[in-house]
Amino acid sequence: SVEPGTLIIVRHGDSVWNANKTFTGWADPDLSPQGYKEVEHAARLLLEGGYKVDVVFTSRLKRAIRSTWLLLKEMNEVYLPVFKSWRLNERMYGALTGLSKSETAERLGAELVQEWRGSLRSRPPPLSPADPFYPGRDRRHSDLSPEQIPLTESLLDCMERTKPVWRDKISYELAAGRNVLVVAHANTLRGLVKIIDGIGDDEIQDIAIPTGIPIVYKFDKDLNPIAPHPDQNAVTQVHMRGVFLEKPGLLKEAIKREQEWCANVPDFERIMNRPSTGMSPLERSLSKLEEIRKVQEWADQTKNISAEEEEDDGSDGKLTLVNQDEVWEKGILEVENGEYFDPDHPKFQLDNSEEEDETEDVIAAPLYNANDYIPCISAMPAANSVPGLGPIPVKREALIVMIRHGKTENNKLKLFTGWDDVGLAVEGVEEAKQAGKLLKLHGFEFDAVYTSWLSRAIETAWLVMDELDCLWLPIIKSWRLNERMYGDLTGLSKAMVQQRHGEKQFMAWRRGYAVKPPPVSSFSPQYPGNDMRYKKYLKDVRFSVSETLIRSIESKKFSLHRKLPKSESLKDCMDRTIPYFTNQILPEAVLKGKRVLIASSENAIRGLLMHLCDIPEDKISGLEIPNGLPIIFDLNSKCVKLLDDGTGRDPLDVHDFGSSAQYLFRPCKMEDGSYDETCDISFMSNATKDYISDADSEIIARIRGPAATKTA
Repeated sequence: SVEPGTLIIVRHGDSVWNANKTFTGWADPDLSPQGYKEVEHAARLLLEGGYKVDVVFTSRLKRAIRSTWLLLKEMNEVYLPVFKSWRLNERMYGALTGLSKSETAERLGAELVQEWRGSLRSRPPPLSPADPFYPGRDRRHSDLSPEQIPLTESLLDCMERTKPVWRDKISYELAAGRNVLVVAHANTLRGLVKIIDGIGDDEIQDIAIPTGIPIVYKFDKDLNPIAPHPDQNAVTQVHMRGVFLEKPGLLKEAIKREQEWCANVPDFERIMNRPSTGMSPLERSLSKLEEIRKVQEWADQTKNISAEEEEDDGSDGKLTLVNQDEVWEKGILEVENGEYFDPDHPKFQLDNSEEEDETEDVIAAPLYNANDYIPCISAMPAANSVPGLGPIPVKREALIVMIRHGKTENNKLKLFTGWDDVGLAVEGVEEAKQAGKLLKLHGFEFDAVYTSWLSRAIETAWLVMDELDCLWLPIIKSWRLNERMYGDLTGLSKAMVQQRHGEKQFMAWRRGYAVKPPPVSSFSPQYPGNDMRYKKYLKDVRFSVSETLIRSIESKKFSLHRKLPKSESLKDCMDRTIPYFTNQILPEAVLKGKRVLIASSENAIRGLLMHLCDIPEDKISGLEIPNGLPIIFDLNSKCVKLLDDGTGRDPLDVHDFGSSAQYLFRPCKMEDGSYDETCDISFMSNATKDYISDADSEIIARIRGPAATKTA
């Protein structure tokens, strides 16, 4: 039988409304600067403890989703699947949403407000559907029925809402041996804890979930939580068997002291933020953890006990920590007094009074369509330049937007990268952000996002979504959208390869359609079979007899191994990319009229454009894909479009699309033969051809190449 997985629960970092002591609920404020630090610190605690995650669940609210991203980024695991469920949203506070807790208590009475916050069954006044905070008008909840959208909730209502996520999703993954990370909110996590630990209705009010501190659960084969061993010296909370990875309150006190010292101690900030040159990502994280711990020690030594105040971090429960040594000392005394003591199975009153919600928890995966055309430039919407003209019209039609990831340091150094998992350079981050801003200026919205398993593409998708304020969208990640695997060339500079092997061989490897570079060995760090993401999670390719034999001999036990690429030609790359588009993206999204964003690498996007634009095989290697530029394929006119950035520059002068650009950019015609009216701007093309002499037109056609001459 499979050993159950480990459950890690983390409450999102401090939000800007937590700091303001505001009732938040289903409202969507972002993390505060302190919240960022809390979550990054939580990730370092998990790294230090050696915890591995296989699948992630979070809510549809930004503070939880961003916390998830920060955790995975720090742990270098952004490729993991993340499921965003409304059932993990915070408790709905009804008409209290957006109100100050202290001011509300002053106006209505502290006793009444505390009853709404702390009572298990008391509900605040309901939210009106006309209220600006009503979730029914929010696109992130458009898949919910009116009955599923709460107008107000008691603590018990909120906890009941989380039950199907535990029953149908989380417990299933744990039982299958997968480690689960849940990043959510105070009251939904209390709901999970109530189910897991079998906590009674009265006792659950003694439970609080602090922001940004991982709580770890281990389970027996029946998914009963296992209490920590007395030798662990673990910090737990009353009624809970989950273990805090750090005593709550330490980091917050350290952050306060750090802010004070930054202001008063010369060079303190420079010392704390000194560059960690030569360190691996893991070493950098653990080094930062040690620095923070030193600050925690200093903070503890200089703590002003008389000035302490009880802090309201937005949780409605009371935090009562339990040191496991104290539990066992108490137990020994009970045994000596002849009393029954069982720390692994305490008895709690179970709440079966309300009927369970049997509604299936559907985690929506939206979809969309696309088109493609020549120097067709969609003009900047007038609403961006004419004050008071009104909102920018949202693009409702199905379309596909493709974006090559922002620049990496490897791109800047002209290194072969392939499946090597490098991050974005500073310029690449800015390119991705600018792409998101440009799409927002033109009124783009998306229904789903597809990307690869490579961090540079995933981060590009994330940054674009962040600018569009749609982090709640599902991100579907597939290795089939990875860059071409460059084999033994990976990590080498292009100039080095050219010098060693000659121009002819270099160009054959780089630009030949069916020529593979030299393969990597089975034990090379560049071989995907030595990367945990492919070794553990890639399931849709056949097993390899030779690799299975090699791995079995090496490990001295039978070890199945899949056939992963050791090198790929451009054709090999497209043979996995194009079928993924036609068999997955097309039926799941495009044919259902969804608006799709695809963030990937150059050769994967080449494959998509080759398929969509009918680019010949012998010409596709001549197509260049600029970093961070949105390329829109319009399904109605079957045409590639670019977006006016407001500078008045011709995108073909700014961006290099290579020698095969003419196959990408063709006149955009509708099915009835008319030109696409959304091609508002033409630089030396259709709009101006009537003012150009025949001789000049012929010269322009020659410059643009045979495809332009043919279609002119």
